[in-house]
Amino acid sequence: MKITIAQLNYIIGNFEGNLEKMINAIDKAKKEGSDIICFGELATCGYPPRDFLEFDDFIRLANETIQELVKHSHDIAIVVGSPTKNPVIEGKDLYNSAYFLSEGVIKYVQHKCLLPTYDIFDEYRYFEPASTFGVVQFKGKKIALTVCEDIWNIGNENPLYTICPLDEMMPYHPDFVINLSASPFNYNQAKERHHILTENSKKYQIPIFYVNHVGAQTEVIFDGGSVVMRGDGTLYEEMSYFREEIQSFDLDKVLVPGESKVQSMDKIEKIHHAIVLGLKDYFGKLGFKKAILGLSGGIDSAVTAVLAQRALGPENVRVLLMPSQFSSDHSLADAMALAENLGIRYDIISIKEIFDVYMNKLDPIFGEKPFNVTEENIQARIRGMLNMALSNKFGHIVLNTSNKSEMAVGYGTLYGDLCGGLSVIGDVYKMEVYALAKYMNKDGEVIPTNTIEKPPSAELRPNQKDSDSLPDYEILDQILFLYIEERKGPAEIIAQGYEERLVKRILRLVNRNEFKRYQTAPVLRVSPKAFGMGRRMPIVGKYLS
Repeated sequence: MKITIAQLNYIIGNFEGNLEKMINAIDKAKKEGSDIICFGELATCGYPPRDFLEFDDFIRLANETIQELVKHSHDIAIVVGSPTKNPVIEGKDLYNSAYFLSEGVIKYVQHKCLLPTYDIFDEYRYFEPASTFGVVQFKGKKIALTVCEDIWNIGNENPLYTICPLDEMMPYHPDFVINLSASPFNYNQAKERHHILTENSKKYQIPIFYVNHVGAQTEVIFDGGSVVMRGDGTLYEEMSYFREEIQSFDLDKVLVPGESKVQSMDKIEKIHHAIVLGLKDYFGKLGFKKAILGLSGGIDSAVTAVLAQRALGPENVRVLLMPSQFSSDHSLADAMALAENLGIRYDIISIKEIFDVYMNKLDPIFGEKPFNVTEENIQARIRGMLNMALSNKFGHIVLNTSNKSEMAVGYGTLYGDLCGGLSVIGDVYKMEVYALAKYMNKDGEVIPTNTIEKPPSAELRPNQKDSDSLPDYEILDQILFLYIEERKGPAEIIAQGYEERLVKRILRLVNRNEFKRYQTAPVLRVSPKAFGMGRRMPIVGKYLS
């Protein structure tokens, strides 16, 4: 038996386009003599569809897509994910289902049982969990169909759930498992995915064909990496990361023992490729082409510019250099050098005269009050306004260049440097930004060395450095990671050796600046806990206030 995995990049709600992709993949698999082709979780409608699932018309279009796929199932079986109406009154209106289409009919439907409701997932909002389990028989084989999370509770060890779907299916003696997934990327996910698949195949002594989505849906990125596991816990094949791929596998060969084949990719390389894909799909799926950002000569805007150029092409990236009276000469020179290295257009607009106009108008009201963050924010907002002016005039999308460390503690100006249609590195800590810059320079200098080596500064007042307002990033990032990613409270963090006053100050800053993060652009998610849909915090609260 030959089984094809179609690792595809879907668009949420683009039923016609998603269907066309699947039909093309089916035709390819037929030519290769495949018996079964597998698509991902909710492939008909794209994942995550969120509240589109509450529209009857949306579900109707998904059902029509299934009926169209049925017409192509005469010479090949099709396994595909789609939402299904719950026929009973009790419970949620929908199931998250895996369809098995064969010989021109819907031969079997297995609903998803384990519905993740944590981080970016909110499936119990929409779906009813499966209560019955079975296998589908096809060409002398028994096949267990599972959907994503259903393999993430091995032997009821996951405390989130009270049932293990594969335990329920094993009495039917399946020959292999097909898992339809939409498993979002974070830099740890591939390792965890391999562990889960290994443990499942070892426990049940059964091959697993695991198909994942690839591509980005706004802030959520899918990395692909679909997997075929042997029945002894070794990895037979791992498909490409960050790109579409269709590959066929001979079941008899999968049954032969062998060594695991795992691709090697370090954390920073993964983050780089994920953000490039996230940028490319955000623009492509929305029908945008061109981006603009402010290029300051600092590390954050430099890294963002490189990522944009690699995702969109140099002809589609434009940068605005906006020096003030506080900008150093080398910052302007570094920004110009980077733009020339990247082959992107740059324009220079000095903001000194604009700032002076603001001050002349405000001086009678401000009186003798000293220069402070007010004047700093005015400069940032002038730059934001200029970026938005070019955005409106030329149809460019403004990219936000703030990093995760800054976003966490509120070191940014609303309607200034925090403006933009997409936050490119908002899930990348400052020290990771430096690592990205070094990675980008691995084959030769792209980002000027001075940009990487000089002390970070917003350059909004004379001789300003980030360290005037913030702890050293090496320490700040460690404390933020413990609080945000690992959800450690102040006592737990202090117990690890960090100074008490510093910890409490940083955590207060994080909580007090939630209102800023509510008003900023979607953040491309690359970590296990990103700002945005996966981290839901109240704006008004007293915890650590």
